[in-house]
Amino acid sequence: MRKRTADIVISMVIIAVGLWMVTALAPGAFRLLVGSHLEDVPASSVRDDLALLVVRAEHRAPHYERSRFGKAWADEDRNGCDTRNDVLGRDLRRVTYRSGFPPDCVVASGVLNDPYTGLTIDFVRGPRTSEAVQIDHVVALFDAWKSGAYAWDDAKRQQFANDPANLLAVDGQANHDKGHGRADEWLPKNPDYHCAYVARQVRVKAAWSLTVTETERQAMIDVLADCPAME
Repeated sequence: MRKRTADIVISMVIIAVGLWMVTALAPGAFRLLVGSHLEDVPASSVRDDLALLVVRAEHRAPHYERSRFGKAWADEDRNGCDTRNDVLGRDLRRVTYRSGFPPDCVVASGVLNDPYTGLTIDFVRGPRTSEAVQIDHVVALFDAWKSGAYAWDDAKRQQFANDPANLLAVDGQANHDKGHGRADEWLPKNPDYHCAYVARQVRVKAAWSLTVTETERQAMIDVLADCPAME
């Protein structure tokens, strides 16, 4: 009897200490263990968009093919430059352009402050150097396909693949590491960019009426709950 009473007391002490550690170690520690709620995300347009995202039931989408998103880096905005060069010109600093082409079109060199790693990368166009900086689809095309793009026509898919709001110049290796990853599967190595990264995914999915999985939505909430209000 005494042993049973002692065991109960010890269990109660362990539980009490555990609860104290969860609440006292760091603000929001309890939320990190049990998961945040939408109401924990600061009021903002991003939270409004997040609230609109439809959680899809698990289903099997048709087989994904990159070609269904049209020509890579098509000139959707009709400015005479392909989308890759448009994004490089937008995201790099100290940009120079190759001569012999339309003015301010083919980027020859520049400097990238990479948001995914926090590194500074010198970009120089060439067969062995261009891949150091790649253009990432923040919402991956494979993810977009499974999230509803499989039902679009080819023209709409090509527009999505070249949407500047969903494109970002980043470190080539980081882009490879991400692959098709959703918010619950991959986040940038640079923690200072987590808020902006997830907010961008939310905005893009909301703008294109794409769905999310339950775990993906929860991951978005968990990240954004610890971010300042993002308009």
